Amino acid sequence: MENDYSISMVNASIFQREQLVLANVTFQVEKGAFVYLVGRVGSGKSSLIKTFNAEIPLYMGSATVAGFNLENLKDKDVPLLRRKLGVVFQDFKLLIDRSVYQNLLFVLKATGWTDQAAMDERIDQMLTEVSMLNVKQKMPHQLSGGEQQRIVIARALLNNPEIILADEPTGNLDPETSIEIMQLFKKIHAEGRTIVMATHDKLVIDRFPAQTYICAEGKVGEINEPLDYVNFRELM
Repeated sequence: MENDYSISMVNASIFQREQLVLANVTFQVEKGAFVYLVGRVGSGKSSLIKTFNAEIPLYMGSATVAGFNLENLKDKDVPLLRRKLGVVFQDFKLLIDRSVYQNLLFVLKATGWTDQAAMDERIDQMLTEVSMLNVKQKMPHQLSGGEQQRIVIARALLNNPEIILADEPTGNLDPETSIEIMQLFKKIHAEGRTIVMATHDKLVIDRFPAQTYICAEGKVGEINEPLDYVNFRELM
Protein backbone atom coordinates (compact mmCIF):
# COMPACT_ATOMS: atom_id res chain seq x y z
CA MET A 1 0.00 0.00 0.00
CA GLU A 2 1.26 3.49 -0.90
CA ASN A 3 0.40 4.70 2.61
CA ASP A 4 3.13 2.40 3.95
CA TYR A 5 5.78 4.38 2.06
CA SER A 6 7.40 7.70 2.85
CA ILE A 7 8.61 7.79 -0.76
CA SER A 8 7.10 5.95 -3.71
CA MET A 9 8.30 6.50 -7.27
CA VAL A 10 7.09 4.52 -10.30
CA ASN A 11 8.51 4.65 -13.83
CA ALA A 12 9.91 8.12 -13.23
CA SER A 13 12.45 9.85 -15.46
CA ILE A 14 14.70 12.47 -13.87
CA PHE A 15 15.98 15.36 -15.97
CA GLN A 16 18.62 18.02 -15.28
CA ARG A 17 18.30 20.99 -17.64
CA GLU A 18 16.54 18.83 -20.27
CA GLN A 19 19.21 16.10 -20.01
CA LEU A 20 17.93 12.68 -18.99
CA VAL A 21 19.79 11.57 -15.84
CA LEU A 22 17.78 8.56 -14.64
CA ALA A 23 15.13 6.62 -16.59
CA ASN A 24 12.20 4.44 -15.51
CA VAL A 25 12.98 4.74 -11.82
CA THR A 26 10.84 2.64 -9.51
CA PHE A 27 11.95 3.30 -5.96
CA GLN A 28 10.05 2.85 -2.72
CA VAL A 29 11.10 3.67 0.82
CA GLU A 30 9.00 2.32 3.65
CA LYS A 31 8.07 4.63 6.49
CA GLY A 32 10.79 4.55 9.13
CA ALA A 33 13.38 2.97 6.81
CA PHE A 34 17.06 3.89 6.48
CA VAL A 35 18.23 3.75 2.86
CA TYR A 36 21.56 4.46 1.17
CA LEU A 37 21.99 5.72 -2.40
CA VAL A 38 25.40 4.93 -3.87
CA GLY A 39 26.97 5.46 -7.28
CA ARG A 40 29.61 7.42 -9.15
CA VAL A 41 29.75 11.21 -9.19
CA GLY A 42 27.22 12.31 -11.80
CA SER A 43 25.25 9.06 -11.60
CA GLY A 44 22.07 10.82 -10.47
CA LYS A 45 22.07 10.45 -6.67
CA SER A 46 21.83 14.16 -5.97
CA SER A 47 19.32 14.66 -8.78
CA LEU A 48 17.10 12.00 -7.22
CA ILE A 49 17.26 13.70 -3.83
CA LYS A 50 16.53 17.09 -5.43
CA THR A 51 13.47 15.54 -7.09
CA PHE A 52 12.17 14.31 -3.74
CA ASN A 53 12.59 17.87 -2.44
CA ALA A 54 10.81 19.36 -5.51
CA GLU A 55 13.97 21.26 -6.41
CA ILE A 56 13.89 19.37 -9.72
CA PRO A 57 10.37 19.05 -11.19
CA LEU A 58 9.06 15.59 -12.11
CA TYR A 59 7.76 15.56 -15.71
CA MET A 60 7.55 11.82 -16.43
CA GLY A 61 6.27 9.01 -14.22
CA SER A 62 4.69 9.26 -10.80
CA ALA A 63 6.01 9.88 -7.29
CA THR A 64 4.63 10.51 -3.86
CA VAL A 65 6.82 11.99 -1.11
CA ALA A 66 5.48 12.48 2.43
CA GLY A 67 1.95 12.27 1.04
CA PHE A 68 2.51 14.83 -1.73
CA ASN A 69 2.02 13.87 -5.38
CA LEU A 70 5.08 15.28 -7.17
CA GLU A 71 3.84 15.20 -10.75
CA ASN A 72 0.85 17.41 -9.87
CA LEU A 73 2.54 19.49 -7.18
CA LYS A 74 1.41 23.12 -7.21
CA ASP A 75 3.89 25.89 -6.44
CA LYS A 76 1.94 26.86 -3.32
CA ASP A 77 2.32 23.31 -1.96
CA VAL A 78 6.11 23.12 -2.33
CA PRO A 79 6.76 24.84 1.04
CA LEU A 80 4.28 22.46 2.69
CA LEU A 81 6.16 19.46 1.26
CA ARG A 82 9.50 20.86 2.36
CA ARG A 83 8.27 21.29 5.93
CA LYS A 84 7.93 17.50 6.00
CA LEU A 85 11.52 17.09 4.79
CA GLY A 86 14.80 17.87 6.46
CA VAL A 87 17.78 18.24 4.11
CA VAL A 88 21.42 17.76 5.15
CA PHE A 89 24.13 18.87 2.70
CA GLN A 90 27.78 17.88 2.28
CA ASP A 91 28.89 21.53 2.21
CA PHE A 92 26.67 22.61 5.14
CA LYS A 93 25.10 25.69 3.44
CA LEU A 94 25.08 27.65 6.68
CA LEU A 95 24.70 31.43 6.44
CA ILE A 96 28.21 32.61 7.24
CA ASP A 97 27.23 36.16 8.22
CA ARG A 98 25.17 35.15 11.25
CA SER A 99 25.43 33.01 14.37
CA VAL A 100 24.23 29.45 14.85
CA TYR A 101 21.17 30.77 16.67
CA GLN A 102 20.42 33.24 13.88
CA ASN A 103 20.81 30.51 11.24
CA LEU A 104 18.16 28.40 12.95
CA LEU A 105 15.92 31.38 13.68
CA PHE A 106 16.01 32.31 9.99
CA VAL A 107 14.65 28.88 9.04
CA LEU A 108 11.84 29.00 11.60
CA LYS A 109 10.72 32.44 10.49
CA ALA A 110 10.91 31.40 6.84
CA THR A 111 8.64 28.43 7.54
CA GLY A 112 5.94 30.39 9.31
CA TRP A 113 6.89 30.48 12.98
CA THR A 114 6.05 33.80 14.70
CA ASP A 115 6.13 33.24 18.47
CA GLN A 116 9.59 34.26 19.67
CA ALA A 117 9.46 32.21 22.89
CA ALA A 118 8.38 29.10 20.95
CA MET A 119 11.17 29.63 18.41
CA ASP A 120 13.79 30.04 21.13
CA GLU A 121 12.56 26.89 22.85
CA ARG A 122 12.63 24.89 19.61
CA ILE A 123 16.15 26.07 18.78
CA ASP A 124 17.39 25.05 22.22
CA GLN A 125 15.67 21.66 21.90
CA MET A 126 17.31 20.88 18.57
CA LEU A 127 20.76 22.11 19.58
CA THR A 128 20.50 19.92 22.69
CA GLU A 129 19.47 16.98 20.46
CA VAL A 130 22.76 17.29 18.54
CA SER A 131 24.87 18.21 21.62
CA MET A 132 25.56 21.74 20.35
CA LEU A 133 23.67 24.01 22.74
CA ASN A 134 26.96 25.52 23.96
CA VAL A 135 27.77 26.99 20.50
CA LYS A 136 24.48 28.80 19.96
CA GLN A 137 26.07 32.25 19.74
CA LYS A 138 29.14 31.22 17.72
CA MET A 139 29.65 31.96 14.04
CA PRO A 140 29.92 29.03 11.58
CA HIS A 141 33.60 29.74 10.84
CA GLN A 142 34.38 29.21 14.54
CA LEU A 143 33.18 25.61 14.34
CA SER A 144 34.86 22.44 13.06
CA GLY A 145 33.40 20.56 10.09
CA GLY A 146 31.78 18.00 12.38
CA GLU A 147 30.27 20.74 14.55
CA GLN A 148 28.91 22.52 11.49
CA GLN A 149 27.32 19.30 10.28
CA ARG A 150 25.65 18.84 13.66
CA ILE A 151 24.18 22.33 13.30
CA VAL A 152 22.96 21.43 9.81
CA ILE A 153 21.26 18.34 11.25
CA ALA A 154 19.66 20.48 13.97
CA ARG A 155 18.43 22.83 11.25
CA ALA A 156 16.96 19.88 9.32
CA LEU A 157 15.05 18.75 12.41
CA LEU A 158 13.50 22.12 13.31
CA ASN A 159 10.09 21.44 11.77
CA ASN A 160 9.93 17.83 12.99
CA PRO A 161 10.17 16.34 9.48
CA GLU A 162 8.93 12.92 8.50
CA ILE A 163 11.88 12.35 6.15
CA ILE A 164 15.56 13.31 6.31
CA LEU A 165 17.32 13.62 2.93
CA ALA A 166 21.10 13.59 3.38
CA ASP A 167 23.37 14.29 0.40
CA GLU A 168 26.93 13.07 1.14
CA PRO A 169 26.72 14.25 4.78
CA THR A 170 30.14 12.80 5.70
CA GLY A 171 31.85 13.80 2.45
CA ASN A 172 33.88 16.63 4.01
CA LEU A 173 34.60 14.92 7.33
CA ASP A 174 37.43 12.75 8.62
CA PRO A 175 36.64 9.08 9.42
CA GLU A 176 36.29 9.54 13.19
CA THR A 177 33.95 12.50 12.81
CA SER A 178 32.00 10.63 10.11
CA ILE A 179 31.29 7.83 12.58
CA GLU A 180 30.09 10.36 15.18
CA ILE A 181 27.76 11.97 12.64
CA MET A 182 26.41 8.56 11.60
CA GLN A 183 25.74 7.67 15.22
CA LEU A 184 23.67 10.83 15.40
CA PHE A 185 21.77 9.85 12.24
CA LYS A 186 21.08 6.41 13.71
CA LYS A 187 19.72 8.05 16.86
CA ILE A 188 17.42 10.23 14.74
CA HIS A 189 16.34 7.16 12.76
CA ALA A 190 15.54 5.30 15.98
CA GLU A 191 13.11 8.11 16.82
CA GLY A 192 10.98 6.99 13.88
CA ARG A 193 12.12 9.15 10.97
CA THR A 194 12.78 7.92 7.46
CA ILE A 195 16.32 8.63 6.22
CA VAL A 196 17.55 8.55 2.63
CA MET A 197 21.30 9.14 2.39
CA ALA A 198 23.50 9.50 -0.68
CA THR A 199 27.05 8.48 0.17
CA HIS A 200 30.44 7.44 -1.22
CA ASP A 201 31.64 6.38 2.21
CA LYS A 202 32.41 2.64 2.37
CA LEU A 203 33.39 2.97 6.05
CA VAL A 204 29.94 4.33 6.86
CA ILE A 205 28.11 1.61 4.90
CA ASP A 206 30.18 -1.15 6.53
CA ARG A 207 29.77 0.23 10.05
CA PHE A 208 26.07 1.04 9.69
CA PRO A 209 24.62 -1.41 7.15
CA ALA A 210 21.20 -0.65 5.66
CA GLN A 211 19.13 -1.15 2.52
CA THR A 212 21.23 0.11 -0.39
CA TYR A 213 20.36 1.29 -3.90
CA ILE A 214 22.82 2.09 -6.67
CA CYS A 215 22.50 4.73 -9.37
CA ALA A 216 24.37 3.51 -12.47
CA GLU A 217 23.99 3.71 -16.24
CA GLY A 218 20.89 5.87 -15.93
CA LYS A 219 19.01 3.46 -13.69
CA VAL A 220 18.39 2.77 -10.00
CA GLY A 221 18.62 -0.75 -8.61
CA GLU A 222 18.74 -2.38 -5.20
CA ILE A 223 21.92 -4.07 -4.00
CA ASN A 224 21.02 -7.25 -2.15
CA GLU A 225 24.53 -8.46 -1.26
CA PRO A 226 27.14 -6.77 0.96
CA LEU A 227 29.73 -4.91 -1.12
CA ASP A 228 33.35 -5.94 -0.93
CA TYR A 229 35.93 -3.17 -1.24
CA VAL A 230 36.92 -3.93 -4.84
CA ASN A 231 33.33 -3.91 -6.09
CA PHE A 232 32.59 -0.77 -4.14
CA ARG A 233 35.53 1.11 -5.71
CA GLU A 234 34.35 0.00 -9.16
CA LEU A 235 30.90 1.43 -8.42
CA MET A 236 32.32 4.73 -7.23
